[in-house]
Amino acid sequence: MEDLMPTVTKTELSPQDVLDVLSRHILVDGYHVVMDVERSRGSYLYDSRSNRMLLDFFTNFATYPVGYNHPKTADPEYRERLLQAALGKPTNSDTYTTLYAEFVDTFSRLAVPPSHGRHMFFVEGGSLAVENAVKAAFDWKVRKNLARGISGELGRQILHFENAFHGRSGYSISMTNTADPRKTQYFPKFDCEDQVEREIREACARFPGDIAALIIEPIQGEGGDNHFRPELFSRLRRLADELEFLLILDEVQTGMGLTGSMWAWQPTGVEPDLFCFGKKTQVCGFASNERIEEVDSVFSVSSRINSTWGGNLADMVRCAKYLEIIVEENLIDNARSVGEHLLGRLRELEAELPVISGARGRGLFIAFDLPDKETRDRTLSACLENGLMALASGFSAIRFRPPLNLSREEADEGVRKLRRAIQGAS
Repeated sequence: MEDLMPTVTKTELSPQDVLDVLSRHILVDGYHVVMDVERSRGSYLYDSRSNRMLLDFFTNFATYPVGYNHPKTADPEYRERLLQAALGKPTNSDTYTTLYAEFVDTFSRLAVPPSHGRHMFFVEGGSLAVENAVKAAFDWKVRKNLARGISGELGRQILHFENAFHGRSGYSISMTNTADPRKTQYFPKFDCEDQVEREIREACARFPGDIAALIIEPIQGEGGDNHFRPELFSRLRRLADELEFLLILDEVQTGMGLTGSMWAWQPTGVEPDLFCFGKKTQVCGFASNERIEEVDSVFSVSSRINSTWGGNLADMVRCAKYLEIIVEENLIDNARSVGEHLLGRLRELEAELPVISGARGRGLFIAFDLPDKETRDRTLSACLENGLMALASGFSAIRFRPPLNLSREEADEGVRKLRRAIQGAS
C-alpha cells in the first residue's frame, strides 16, 4: 500500500515569493510589503520586497509601542525570558508561572491605576477583551436584578455609539458600526451631551432593568478619529451611577501612552468602571474598579469568564519590557510633545494644501480628512510609494499611529513624505 504520509521539507522563500505563496491559501488584502523583522529599526519598517526602509506611521495597527528592535530589547536576559515564554504555551488561567506573576506585578505598577488594580482579566485579542468586559457587565447587572427579585432574563443589553469599533467577535461585533458597510449598525447618532442623555434615559425607560453597561472609545479610531468633549464623559459617569449601569471604556487602540497619557480616559478626570486594553499592551484584557464587587462578581465566582490560555505568556514578557522602556525613557511625555509638533506641522500643511482639512489629535493619536474616499485611497497609495505607511480612518480620513519614541525629525520627515504623496495623488 502506498505510503500517503507527507514528508517534512524546509523551504527557503525569497521575499518576492511571499505574497504568491500566501495568496494560494489566504486573502492577501493587506500592504504589499514583506516586513523584515530583523532589519526593521525604530520608526522604520524594512520592506524586503522593495529593499527599502518605510517610515511607519502604521506600526502594525498601533501594536509596536517603542518601534522595531529597540536597543533595550537586545538585552540577553530579556531575550532568554522571552524564549522561555515562547517555547511553550502555558494555560495561564490555571497553570501559574513566575513569568506570569512578574508580568502582572509590572503591569499593575506601571500601567493600571490603583483604582483598577484589584481586578484584571487577560485574554488573547482585543475583541475578546471587550467581549469579556461585556460579559462581566451582564453578570453584574443580572445578579443585581436577582437580588431585588427582578427576572434574570433582564440585564442583557449594552448601549454604544454610532461609528464605534469594538471588535469582530460575537458581542463586540454587535456593538461595531463604522464607515465600513460590512460592519453592524446599532445605535442612533448623538449630536451633543443633552441628546446623549435623552437617548440613554429613553433606552433605560424602554428597557427597565435591562441595560447592563454603556461602552465607548475615548476617541473613536476606526470610525474616523472622532474626539469627544470631557463634558460627555462626566455626563456618562453621572448617568451610569444614577441609572445603575456600568461605564466601560474601550482603550484597545488609545491605550498605553499613544494619546500622551497612559490611558486616554485619565485626563478627563472621569473614572470608568471597566476599561479594556490591547494592541500596544500585547496581551489583551480588561481591568475593573470596585463597583464590580457590589455583587458576587466574575472575579469571585469561578469560571464565569475564562479562556484556555488566559493571554499569551510571551506577550506578557514583551509587554513588561515595553512598559519598562516607556517609563525609563519618558515616552509618554515624548508622545505628547512630538504629537503637538506633528499636529502643528499638519496644520501648516493644511493651510498650504486645501485638500487637507480637520487635522486633529491627542499625543501621537493623529488624523486628518480628505475630500472623499477616492482621494483618501489614492493618497494612501501615494504615501506608500513615497516611503510612508499610514492607515485609513472612517469614510475619508487618514490616521497616524507612530511609535511613542518618534522623534521630531521623523515627524517632519513624515510630513514631507505626505506633502509629496498628496501632490502626486491630486
